[in-house]
Amino acid sequence: MEIIVNTTADLSQAAQTLLNSFPKDRIFLLYGSMGAGKTTFVKHLCKQLNVQDSTSSPTFSIVNEYESPAGPVYHFDFYRIKDEQEAFDFGYEEYFYSGAYCFVEWPEKIPNLLPEEAKEIHISILDATTRQISIR
Repeated sequence: MEIIVNTTADLSQAAQTLLNSFPKDRIFLLYGSMGAGKTTFVKHLCKQLNVQDSTSSPTFSIVNEYESPAGPVYHFDFYRIKDEQEAFDFGYEEYFYSGAYCFVEWPEKIPNLLPEEAKEIHISILDATTRQISIR
């Protein structure tokens, strides 16, 4: 699935399309360069899940937890971890296998820990205001 995003409304529609297209999936891996819009897309996914909390990048905390009517939503940012052992140390398994939504930024930092059933979201910068979202 490929989605071209030019506006905030497009991002909201893309988030709704993703969640509707994969209603049973809970783990989504977000790939993209710095500044591609991974965190912004997670904010729109959380909005679609009716998260009322303020969402932000968990760059320093590694994981943020938000509440939604569907249960907890976990937002990970593995950019700053040095190795996969750090993910083990904070108990990533409890999150990934909880049945809750998990949105994972920088999953390439923990390649051996990613569940096979996770959906990949690739965000590419086409120009200053346009992104291509590819879902695999």
